[in-house]
Amino acid sequence: MADKRDYYEILGVAKTATEAEIKSAYRKLAMKYHPDHNQGDASAAEKFKEISEAYEVLSNKEKRERYDRFGHDGVDFGPGGFNFGRDFSHAQDIDLQDIMGMFGSFFGGGFGFDPFGGGRRRARRADPDAPQPGEDTTVRIKIGFEEAIFGCTRDIDIKIPDVCGECGGTGAAKGSKPETCRRCGGRGSVVQENGFFRIQQPCPACQGRGKTISTPCRHCGGTGTATSTRHISLTIPPGVDTGTNLRVRGKGAAGLRGGPPGDLYVELVVAESSIFQRDGTDLGVEIPISPATAILGGSIDVPTPDGKAQLRIPAGVPDGQIFRMRGHGMPVLNSHSRGDLSVRIAIETPVKLSSAQKEAMRKFDEESCDENYPQSNAFAQKVSRFFARRDELRGK
Repeated sequence: MADKRDYYEILGVAKTATEAEIKSAYRKLAMKYHPDHNQGDASAAEKFKEISEAYEVLSNKEKRERYDRFGHDGVDFGPGGFNFGRDFSHAQDIDLQDIMGMFGSFFGGGFGFDPFGGGRRRARRADPDAPQPGEDTTVRIKIGFEEAIFGCTRDIDIKIPDVCGECGGTGAAKGSKPETCRRCGGRGSVVQENGFFRIQQPCPACQGRGKTISTPCRHCGGTGTATSTRHISLTIPPGVDTGTNLRVRGKGAAGLRGGPPGDLYVELVVAESSIFQRDGTDLGVEIPISPATAILGGSIDVPTPDGKAQLRIPAGVPDGQIFRMRGHGMPVLNSHSRGDLSVRIAIETPVKLSSAQKEAMRKFDEESCDENYPQSNAFAQKVSRFFARRDELRGK
């Protein structure tokens, strides 16, 4: 017993570790060193035995107490050492699905070794000749901003894997056909012995298909599929945005051996608008107005998805004032509601004035007073207080 490592050290936990901490440590180590995940690695297999033995002791209250008092002598497993054939999967109700899920591909059919079930188990083997559904396919297209608002129909041509027209999807050249794999006998899997483990894995000769092709089709290279151009008429609903995925059922890659085709996903990229800014279903638009309209007030035309709308501007409106027009924004996808439209006022400074216009502006300015410019007057007062405070501090 002198050459055996401490069980707590093996699991990497303290002697005061709780049952949950011991279980968690074991799960991580078992997933890391399981022989099915480290084929041909003898050191990993030995490590797995070691951590399994440590967990068998420390997860059992009575055995752990004896081990804490007497060391390895208190839990001597007798001749032959630790018995890996016993069922210790009940210990602390550990979730073995987390561990075994990593190695599902090794137990795909026939008999597989179940280290937590006490030996061999019967597993369901997939039929290599069964129809296989086609893969889903994703393409990306760019649409205009107006198309996103109002919806449209777009015709697109995409290249997609389809059933080979030369061999009909068999992968074999004309005049030949797939043959039963000699190595696996058509099962699609082979079994390898690794010590006391019996591991089942896909047949390397036929890649799990159960059949081999001696004379591959020249057009598809034996895959049974060939790229073809497919014409799709796509309906784009109002309210889509960049990142919206439209699903077209049955327009993806072709299935194998009579399997159904996959689906086509069209990811949209919406171009920016020259008029509107977009925030989800809300729109924003900046409209320039004349100084006269800002001073005297009036009505302006506002572009909306439904057409021009009238917006009343109050007299004395400041630059940057925002008005919200509810229900005049983007359509909500797959809904009858709409977002809002925010209108930001931008007072435009006139240019290229005539002599008469300039004279009128001078006269207007001469007759103006502080009350006509409350913002300028308030700013001037703040500046005066700033410099007064500066002079006060300098005089100290």
